[in-house]
Amino acid sequence: MNDELKLQKEVEDWERQLFKPPGWLEKTSKTIGTRINHIIPPKVHTVITTTIKSIVRTALFGAEYTPRRSVQHGLDLATADEEAKELFTLYQKIAVAEGAGTGAGGIMFSMVDFPALIGIKMKYLFETAHVYGYDTKQFSERIFILKVFQMTYSGAENRADLLDSIKHWHIEKEQWLSDADYSKNMDWESFQKEYRDAIDFRKMLQMVPGIGAIAGAWANYTILEELREFAMNAYRMRRLHDDAEDKGTSYRMDPI
Repeated sequence: MNDELKLQKEVEDWERQLFKPPGWLEKTSKTIGTRINHIIPPKVHTVITTTIKSIVRTALFGAEYTPRRSVQHGLDLATADEEAKELFTLYQKIAVAEGAGTGAGGIMFSMVDFPALIGIKMKYLFETAHVYGYDTKQFSERIFILKVFQMTYSGAENRADLLDSIKHWHIEKEQWLSDADYSKNMDWESFQKEYRDAIDFRKMLQMVPGIGAIAGAWANYTILEELREFAMNAYRMRRLHDDAEDKGTSYRMDPI
C-alpha cells in the first residue's frame, strides 16, 4: 500500500470513530465536569467567553498568529504529515509546560491558563496550515482553521455539520474569499459552552490544591492531542481532494 492510500485509509478510519456513542469514561467525565462547573466562580466562565471572542477575532483579522514559516507548497502529503507531527510535538511540550506551571498556582493562575492555551492552539493550527500548503493570509483559510477548532470541541450534531463543511471546503471556501462579518454572526454562547464543556473535567482538576501541576500538564497534553487528531485529518482530507484534482482524478468525499 503506497503512502497516499495508507493516509486515505487512516482518514476514513478516523471518520468512522467520530460518531461512535460515548463510552462509560466519557459519560462519567461529562457528568462530573457538569457538577464541578456549577461551583466554579462566574468570573472564570467570563474569562473563557471573553478570551474566545478576542482570540477568534484576532485569528480572523489580525496578524498575531500568521507564522514566520513559509507556506510549504512543494511537499507531498506523506512528507507534510511527518512535518506536521514534528510541529505538534513542539507545541504539545509548550502546552504541557504551561499547564503544569499555571496548575501549580491554583485557581487564579488557572484563569491565566485558559487564554494561554487557546493562543497555543491557534498558533499550532496556523502553522499546520502552512505545513500542508495553505496560506493563512487568505481569509478563507482562517475560517477553515476556526471550523477545525470548533469541530474538535463540538457536540455530535454540530460536529457533523462542521465535518461536512470541511469535506466540501473546495466549494464552501468561495463564499469566504474576502473579509466578512463572520465573527458577528457566530453563536458565541454555544461556541464557548461547547468548548468549555469539552475541556471542563480536565481543566477543573487543575484547580484542585495539591494536584494542580500534574492535572494541568495532563489536561493540556490530552487537549492538544485531540486538536492534532482533528487538524491533521482535516488537512489530509483537503490535500487528498486537491492532489486528486490536480492529477485529474477524483477523491471520494461522501460519508462513510
